[in-house]
Amino acid sequence: MKHVLVVPAAVLLAVSLAACNQPAPPPDNAPEVAGEPLATRAVMIGTEGPSLPACSSISRVKDGGTDVYWAPNETRAVKAKLAGGARVSLCEAAENDAWFGIVFAAPGTDPDMCGVGRSVPNAREYQGPCRWGWIRGGTVQLGG
Repeated sequence: MKHVLVVPAAVLLAVSLAACNQPAPPPDNAPEVAGEPLATRAVMIGTEGPSLPACSSISRVKDGGTDVYWAPNETRAVKAKLAGGARVSLCEAAENDAWFGIVFAAPGTDPDMCGVGRSVPNAREYQGPCRWGWIRGGTVQLGG
């Protein structure tokens, strides 16, 4: 009878260890569109030089909202959803403005804490404390 209990325990241990190798769900538990992202590309800040703000523009999401993705052209998984009117900082453009790299504060958080309104000495990947991602061009009111 002991062998019967050992086999299910071993199977349970193997399954739980295999689950540790699975990628984490997207932040905010946004629903997956069609699986995990194939690519992730961090948003760069400070690309305009050390004399300008780290991100060039504060804009607002257009009515209807928008999805935030892990990388330009990577639409397999939604990283977050932003409602219409949400404030975002535009930090980088890709593919002739078809995609914008943005930084945005979590709901109920002060957007000024993101730190992208002041300059940085060198261009670098944004690493927090706020959220970041990629949105399609045309989904924000520039300078709004």
